[in-house]
Amino acid sequence: MPDIFATVSCPIPAPDRFWIYILQSADGSLYIGQTNNPPERLRKHRLGLGSKHTHDHGAPRLVYAEALPDLTATAQRERQLKRWSRAKKEALIRGDRCSLQSLSRSRAQAGRGPKPASEAAT
Repeated sequence: MPDIFATVSCPIPAPDRFWIYILQSADGSLYIGQTNNPPERLRKHRLGLGSKHTHDHGAPRLVYAEALPDLTATAQRERQLKRWSRAKKEALIRGDRCSLQSLSRSRAQAGRGPKPASEAAT
C-alpha cells in the first residue's frame, strides 16, 4: 500500500497566482492538476466533477500545492511533474529534498535522462 500523505491546507485564490496541486485518492493513487482557484477546483473534484481520475478513484485529498506566477510556468511545471516517477512525486510531497536529488541523479546516471542535443541529432 502506498504512503498516505497528510492533507495540506487549500490555498486561497489570488489574481496573480496559479497553482499546481497533487491529490491523493482513497486507493492511494495520485492526481496532478493546475488551477487559479484551488478551493473551487477541489470542491469539483470532491463532487466527482473535477476529472475522470478523481471520479473513478474517489475521496481526493489535497496533499501538495505549489504557487506559480503565470499560466505558462504552471503548465510547464504540471508537464514536468506528470513525467516524474511515483517515488519522486512522493519525495516532493514529503518535502524530502535529499531523495529528490538522489532520484534525479539515479535517473541521469542510468542513462534514462534526456540525451544531450549533440547526441539527439545523430
